[in-house]
Amino acid sequence: MIATINLTKKYSTITAVKDINLNVRAGEIFGFLGPNGAGKTTTIRMLAGVLKPTSGSIYIAGVNMSTHPCEAKRMIGFIPDHPFLYGKLTGREFLSFVGQLYGVDKTHIEMRMDSLLDLFEMKNYAGELIEGYSHGMKQRLVMCAALLHQPRILIVDEPMVGLDPKAAQIVKDLFRDLSNNGMSVFMSTHTLEIAEEMCDRIGIIHDGSLIAVGTMAELRAATGGTAEKLETIFFKLTGEQSRDERSFYPH
Repeated sequence: MIATINLTKKYSTITAVKDINLNVRAGEIFGFLGPNGAGKTTTIRMLAGVLKPTSGSIYIAGVNMSTHPCEAKRMIGFIPDHPFLYGKLTGREFLSFVGQLYGVDKTHIEMRMDSLLDLFEMKNYAGELIEGYSHGMKQRLVMCAALLHQPRILIVDEPMVGLDPKAAQIVKDLFRDLSNNGMSVFMSTHTLEIAEEMCDRIGIIHDGSLIAVGTMAELRAATGGTAEKLETIFFKLTGEQSRDERSFYPH
């Protein structure tokens, strides 16, 4: 569903993403991990069509993002780490606007809107201005917007930020249900426990390069462990210290 070939992004003399080659399958929850500044958000923005690569190719369900951007983007639902919302619109007005941008039939917009607002427990707030929403409510509204046009791929940067435990559980259950029904979920997160719990496969990026891809079993085998948690594997591969190795007090 997502394929990249030698995907590269340069900013002046800095190469933020270097020759990334990856494949995300239909119905897969794919975790994308890396330290701060590793190139995660740059990669995600290129996959979503927000940022143009310096070189390389992106294919969305076989459609070339470079030559057919509108067709490719119609198949994507994108939830960025810092979503932009129009504060002077109500939640319902914003969702209607997003649906029209994707060319969704008006009747279908209303049906999908009601279903998603119910799912995320936002129906009682849909008539209020977005500027009055809490951060968690805004995050839930953005998720409604990303799913409104029934995309084939969901690209998410830090999905649980700002969500209370109940909302976070709704999102976890939703992602698994979507993947069981054939949708691919490409998820970046700093919360390694969530990635380990939810993801079918995981890719780790470091200094702009993809240094590992695989299931938990495959990542354990690559690092010589048998029952290691993702946190231990992550620190081994990126060369950073785990919490257990750091000392916060002088000896």
